[in-house]
Amino acid sequence: MSDAKTAPSFEESLSELETIVNQMESGDLPLNEALQKFERGIALSRQSQQALENAEQKVKILLAEQGEEALSDLNTDSNA
Repeated sequence: MSDAKTAPSFEESLSELETIVNQMESGDLPLNEALQKFERGIALSRQSQQALENAEQKVKILLAEQGEEALSDLNTDSNA
């Protein structure tokens, strides 16, 4: 895992977040530890979301530089 001075990579964040979810779902954590894990999970979630937004912005810039069409949202609803 990365040291405290360096933010974990996206993949490291997801892995740690998955571990936290599994630990919390087990129901075996004392309340104080569960709250600490929840707080860490929220921080990891925010870091991961920011990393995704940064990656999307980079892709948009690269597409614009190449004169490509803009990104469109992936529509997974069958009703649309």
